[in-house]
This record gives sequence, structure tokens and C-alpha cells, in this order.
Amino acid sequence: MNQRLEELEEKTGYEFQDKRLLCQAMTHSSYANEHRMDKLKCNERLEFLGDAVLEVVSSDFLYHKYRQLPEGDLTKMRASIVCEPTLALCAGELSLGEYLLLGKGEEATGGRERNSIVSDAMEALIGAIYLDGGFANAKEFIERFILNDIEHKQLFYDSKTILQEMVQAMGDEPLSYELLREEGPDHNKLFESRAMIGAEEVGRGTGRTKKAAESMAAYKGILRLKTKQ
Repeated sequence: MNQRLEELEEKTGYEFQDKRLLCQAMTHSSYANEHRMDKLKCNERLEFLGDAVLEVVSSDFLYHKYRQLPEGDLTKMRASIVCEPTLALCAGELSLGEYLLLGKGEEATGGRERNSIVSDAMEALIGAIYLDGGFANAKEFIERFILNDIEHKQLFYDSKTILQEMVQAMGDEPLSYELLREEGPDHNKLFESRAMIGAEEVGRGTGRTKKAAESMAAYKGILRLKTKQ
């Protein structure tokens, strides 16, 4: 595991003084339970801390970047950045799921790709960096991996609503979603959907839920329509 954690450090660009913090950040409660570890050794407490650090850093960033926006718009924008799907998207850029210590049950049911697990791990990683290297290092990590490309992340977060508005502005063709496939056991399903404008497919997406697959299809559709424009 040490070699794997070194690999993760390289990806994040942050080297831990206390490697135990990084190990704890990657330890899911299912692994701790299975190995009869102290409940406090899993990543839940770090996640609690990281969540607060993320909120402060993202609030400060948005406050200074969007000086003309009122409080309501800033709140909505922050919600789009710190929500579970967006954090899972950011975690995917680091392939964070690959580095997690999971119990056998979670492993077998696709826990490494579950949004709730990888987004929690992302927050735990932020908490670990904050404890190990202070606020400045945590802020640098957040700005590099979460606050980058905010416009696209907002599109991703609100994709179905934004695509609906784009389609309505274009004319009469209705927007619909079609489920293309559904596979895997009940506890570990994978869905693929496509977004259709009339009879034309504009985007496809996969996800662990129908809603996630449709959101990804809508996001792909937005990007395609924007390219055409």
C-alpha cells in the first residue's frame, strides 16, 4: 500500500509529513469494521473536517472571483461545486477510488466507483492535507483539483435543467431521455442513457443510477450543442 500512496501523493502534488494521515483518508469504514480497527481510524472524521475546509476555501474563492454576484447566486454556485456528483467527478481525475481501502462487501458491490464513497474520500483527503500541511496547502489542492474549470462543473451539476432551457430556446423539438441498457446485479447496477432532441441523439452517459446516466448524457449534449453554436 505504501507504494500506492506514494503514487497518489505524486498525482496530488502534495507530499505528506505524516503518512498515517493519508492512509486514514483512504480507509473506508467498511475496511475498518472488517479488520476490527478502532472506529476512529477510518476516514469519517477527516471527511467532517475536509468538508468545512472546502466550504471556507470555495466561499472565499467565489466571493473574490465573482464580485458582482449576490449572495443567492454565490450560494447556488458553491452548492454546485461541493455537491456529491461534482466531488466524485473531481475524485475521478485523481482515480481516487483505486487507492481506497474497502471491506470485501463494498469492494464486491462496486464501492470504488460509488459517488458517495469517492466524494467522501475527496473531503477526507482535504482534511488530511489541512492537518498535515496547514490551510495554505489544503487551499492549493482545492484550487487545483476542485475549483478549476468551474463553468464546466456548473454545467455538469445543472446539466438537465440547462439542456432543457437550451432546447426550449431552439424551437419545437422536445427533449427526452432513453434508457439504452441496464446491467449488473441490483446492488451494483450500471445504466446507460441517451439524450434526444426529437429523433436526434445529442449525448450519451453512463452512471450507477438512471438519474446519473441521464445527467451525464445531458452534460454531453450541452457540450455538443455549444460546439455547434
